[in-house]
Amino acid sequence: MTVSERERHLISTCLYIIVLLLSLGLIVYISIDTFEGVNFLENSSYMRFQFWVCVVFIIDFFVELWMAPNKGRYFRRRWLFLLLSIPYLNILQLFHVQFTSQELYFVRFIPLARGALALAIVIGYMTSNRLSSLFKSYLVIVIMIIYFSSLIFLNCEHPVNDMVPNYGAALWWACMDATTIGSDIYPVTVIGKILGVVLAALGMLMFPLFTVYITNWVQRYNKTHNPAIFNSEFADNNSDKDS
Repeated sequence: MTVSERERHLISTCLYIIVLLLSLGLIVYISIDTFEGVNFLENSSYMRFQFWVCVVFIIDFFVELWMAPNKGRYFRRRWLFLLLSIPYLNILQLFHVQFTSQELYFVRFIPLARGALALAIVIGYMTSNRLSSLFKSYLVIVIMIIYFSSLIFLNCEHPVNDMVPNYGAALWWACMDATTIGSDIYPVTVIGKILGVVLAALGMLMFPLFTVYITNWVQRYNKTHNPAIFNSEFADNNSDKDS
């Protein structure tokens, strides 16, 4: 069965929308459970929802693989999507594998990583400029990492750290750490300290890309709206090189 380019685009768009909506549902579930201290393993509605979300993610992967013109290339580029779509939490529960509550809490974020990648790809497809596409995709991933890190930080630090009385403090810490400014909240758990290093490294990687994007945007704006200024600057740069 041959799928036209238009049909392939329509199916891919529908699948991306479904994946993003389901990922949003997972974020809402995890956020509510974290804020209220709910034991998600005892929350049967969440476990069922996550299982079917993972099933849809797996179906999406194989449908995309079936429609791909070059299936080998698609698999090599997206194999991580398949690994992130496996319902690990449900498998661990089925076989009664024993993990600590914090370890299981991390497992919950695996399907969300799949949703974050899908969102970054969709944002990239919606942008024609390659640099803008890269910047917006990266920005989406950074925002989601900051949010997930704040939830993890709250879950780990709140029981043992008086400086983290609520989620607002955890989110403030994550944002300030990602900007490399720092805050007056200091992690006391190993996981909190690791998150601090990861967010700081992420911030140092983000700002150079942000600078390149702004510079490129200003150059394109001047070229479109102020061609005389742009051409004079271009001529000056060439004359400097010649001299």
